[in-house]
Amino acid sequence: MKIHFIGIGGIGISGLAQYMHYKGHTVSGSDIADTIITEKLRNLGIKVTVPHSADAIDSQDLVIHSAIIRPDNPEIIAAKAKGIEVLARREALLQILDTSKVYSVAGAHGKSTTTAILTAIMSGSAIIGAESKAFGSNVRYDDTNDIMLFEADESDGSFINSNPHCAIVINAEPEHMEYYDYNYELFYDSYKTFINSAPCRVLNAEDPFLSTLKNDVDAHWLYPTTDITNIEFVLINDEPHTRFNLKDMGSFDVWGFGKHIALDAALAILAANESMDIEEIRAKLLTFKGIKKRFDIVGADEGSVIIDDYGHHPTEIKATFESVKEYAELKGFDKITAIWQPHKYSRTIDNLEEFIKCFEGAGELIILPVWSAGEAPRDIDFKEKFKHYNLTMADNITRANNNITVIKNKEALKTLDKGLIIGFGAGDITYQIRGTA
Repeated sequence: MKIHFIGIGGIGISGLAQYMHYKGHTVSGSDIADTIITEKLRNLGIKVTVPHSADAIDSQDLVIHSAIIRPDNPEIIAAKAKGIEVLARREALLQILDTSKVYSVAGAHGKSTTTAILTAIMSGSAIIGAESKAFGSNVRYDDTNDIMLFEADESDGSFINSNPHCAIVINAEPEHMEYYDYNYELFYDSYKTFINSAPCRVLNAEDPFLSTLKNDVDAHWLYPTTDITNIEFVLINDEPHTRFNLKDMGSFDVWGFGKHIALDAALAILAANESMDIEEIRAKLLTFKGIKKRFDIVGADEGSVIIDDYGHHPTEIKATFESVKEYAELKGFDKITAIWQPHKYSRTIDNLEEFIKCFEGAGELIILPVWSAGEAPRDIDFKEKFKHYNLTMADNITRANNNITVIKNKEALKTLDKGLIIGFGAGDITYQIRGTA
């Protein structure tokens, strides 16, 4: 088929586009701007046009668009005028994944890490919402079997259409509630539909919502506080690892620091153990090297370490920050500097009280302007709300070697070159902290 993807620069749509390209389809796409992702797609031989234009639509068989693309997009209008089938991503999944044995990972937090860990353990194709550092992509194609390791997305309800053979749910914390019209019953019913559609289920028994299903759902239930024991944080070849015991299966080492990493790994292990020997799982787990933008160590010398983290919800940031404190102690750093770029006005306001608690233990907190993700600006008094921290309000940061310069009104306020420096956010902070902005 000839398939065109509108919004191909997004991590989710780009994953589907790459997968269909590897399967032999002729793939094209468009987006509003060029990014690192569109550049990678072009290097694969995928035609990407910028910006959106009706001219991009010619003789395609199918047009697939991301959830944020509006019906008045010129390419959607042109495709419909030519009688070409147009599907939202959530609808397209029914066709793309219909013949695969899908291990589908869902939850508000930890999806990318859990899917990437599962990809390290199991063979098969994979589509992840972040780049696995083990193979340098968010997509792996394997035509030797029909297994698909898939990061499923609840933000647009598309996880329901992921054709799960095995439904793995890390947590069911309410997120993206605007899609569900802030209707919690509708939100939780979507999780029930997802779970019930899979013959195999691996679920976190201590999640407040999932725990209510224990009497009704046959599953591999994980009780993290009793099934995961003897957690310790160790450096293996100077890389952070979490060591833990799982049930009666013995000890495991997984890249990264934190109880949440042990939880993610435990769920992946239980899912893989349906078809794999536990000793093979233990060995394969060591091939996981983390994912880009999750506790991603992007700079290090004797005096400092710079970490980039995608965390943009308070639960994610709090869990990662606990890991950061453990890592700083092991490395002998006295100071942690957190740089936060809030993501979306709506998310920041909805969770403001929890964000205020996230950074406890930071020697300094630097807050950058909100990354709006297309939302209209709203007033948030960060200076007042976060005044109990050693707070700096800044416009942006720049990176040179292992030094971070903090900028306000186009002037340098200070240079950070000591201790552990971590940036949080899902906007362009990742490029600022890597020095590629």
